[in-house]
Amino acid sequence: MNLLIDHALALDAASTSTVDIMTRSIQDVARLAGVSSRTLRHYDQIGLLPPSDTGVGGLRRYDDAALRRLQRILLLRDLGLPLTDIGTVLDEQTDEARALRDHLGSLRAEQGRLGRQIASVERTLTAIEKGDKIMAEDMLDGFDHTQHKDEVTERWGADAYAKSDAWWRGLGAEGQKAWQARTKELGDAWGEAAARGVDPTSDEAQALAARHADWLGSIPGTPGSKQGRPTKEYVVGLAEMYVADPRFAKNYGGTDGATFVRYALVAYAEREL
Repeated sequence: MNLLIDHALALDAASTSTVDIMTRSIQDVARLAGVSSRTLRHYDQIGLLPPSDTGVGGLRRYDDAALRRLQRILLLRDLGLPLTDIGTVLDEQTDEARALRDHLGSLRAEQGRLGRQIASVERTLTAIEKGDKIMAEDMLDGFDHTQHKDEVTERWGADAYAKSDAWWRGLGAEGQKAWQARTKELGDAWGEAAARGVDPTSDEAQALAARHADWLGSIPGTPGSKQGRPTKEYVVGLAEMYVADPRFAKNYGGTDGATFVRYALVAYAEREL
């Protein structure tokens, strides 16, 4: 996205008029930002990103300020925020420089985490190829599942966290890998069903909800896990969190996907739990 700003500031006097130097057409902005012109028109219609000017025939044009706003919209969208919330954030955070510094800090933190994961996988791969041993701390660096310890403890109690943490550590490297694969498969299945517009109350969606409940119930510390099925209250509460918390919504393709999962899980919980 930095290229978006770089291109917006570039001066091409040989082929661009004075007006064009100051603004970009909707086609140019769509190409640079990797979105469709239809998306930009929609942002205009809902008041999220009005064009800075309109040319001949009503052609939308965007100046530097509009491009900076678009950059922030794209950053917030990547976090899974719905467009209505993005508009609220932009209206409240009027200090652009401060907002971008906050975004930059988050991006660098994520970059650091991904860098640690890459290095961890590279060390593991090298050890496998050479037949060497590798410390678990080196193998799992960057995959810290305890980062939300305080939040889990606050929501469901210290005992729930302690049991789930002990279970996770007891899985070992292979077990953790298998669990992560199972989790990804379930998330991909949800995302694919949502993309096809499956009815949340359909047999297909309810079968996914049953898989999801089994997945939750297999984790020690989950309310109801001793019976192998999570409680209705837990499933409904978690379903609501999937939509409310951008970190969870990202796992299902954003707010739309998470909303589909919520409706399906709530319907399943009301009927089966």
